[in-house]
Amino acid sequence: MFVDRVTLDLVAGKGGNGVVAWRREKYIPKGGPCGGNGGKGGSVIFEADAQVFSLEWFRNRRILKAENGQPGGSNNRQGRNGKDLILKVPCGTLVKNAKGEILHDFTEDKQQWIICKGGRGGRGNDSFKTSTNRAPNICTEGTEGQSSQVELELKLIADVGLVGFPNAGKSTLISVLADVKVKIAAYPFTTLQPNLGYIEGPDLKRIFIADIPGIIEGAHRNRGLGFEFLRHIERTKLLLFVLDASGIDGRTPSDDYRILRSEISTYNPEMLERPYLIVLNKMDADESAEFCQQFRKEFALESSRIVEISAMQGDGVKELEEVIIRMA
Repeated sequence: MFVDRVTLDLVAGKGGNGVVAWRREKYIPKGGPCGGNGGKGGSVIFEADAQVFSLEWFRNRRILKAENGQPGGSNNRQGRNGKDLILKVPCGTLVKNAKGEILHDFTEDKQQWIICKGGRGGRGNDSFKTSTNRAPNICTEGTEGQSSQVELELKLIADVGLVGFPNAGKSTLISVLADVKVKIAAYPFTTLQPNLGYIEGPDLKRIFIADIPGIIEGAHRNRGLGFEFLRHIERTKLLLFVLDASGIDGRTPSDDYRILRSEISTYNPEMLERPYLIVLNKMDADESAEFCQQFRKEFALESSRIVEISAMQGDGVKELEEVIIRMA
């Protein structure tokens, strides 16, 4: 199950208590304080992991606590420190507070951030010994660890984002381009969660591609799946508008392109300023050539921005891959 938003209550470990203890050893006429300090509590740490792709691990874990520090012991033994709780999150995870303010943004693999620091260990009576107070009979308790309520929101970090209407062939395209298994069927909203795959360039560089559920007219009014998954292509370097050139659903690629740009502009106008490609799919249909010619007339775009393919037949996919590698 793909989970991209969770709320967590995080609690760092409490510091261990210091203790009061006295030396009582044979043949030593005068003892003295020997109570050790408590160990510090474990901290709660987020760590970005490129091998993690969703927040599913947190789905049924609302309250997460780090380990408490252990109390000190006699003979000046210090208590063991509590273990840090390291929570691994996908690259692209935003950490927000209860007000919705962004506290941290994980963009790189192995990036760490301490969200809650563990409490300090208490002092044993040996640490209070001075030249004038040779036998202190006091100790202190460990302090409580920090706590925080946060929301984790995932925005996938991909190089290329596919956007289009339901049944435009996005899932088929990513399955061919990136060789990933995705659900493909002849009904709208087959894709209910983002799909992620990659293609490999000549220099062995991986270019990640994100496919999100289809967008329909009125998505900004919460029609269809609304804008729920648009954030997953918000960081992409290259947008691919995948348009159904066959007109089989009673729409033209020109209408689809116009509506998609309008909906994306409503969500985040800056997304339309980045590089993009128009992918006219289903060119194996009889009506496609006419619709494509009409599209080129309506939109005076550079020919290099428009790629005609048939993802089902594999026609033009290799050429599209080369353009993606060059632009991404």
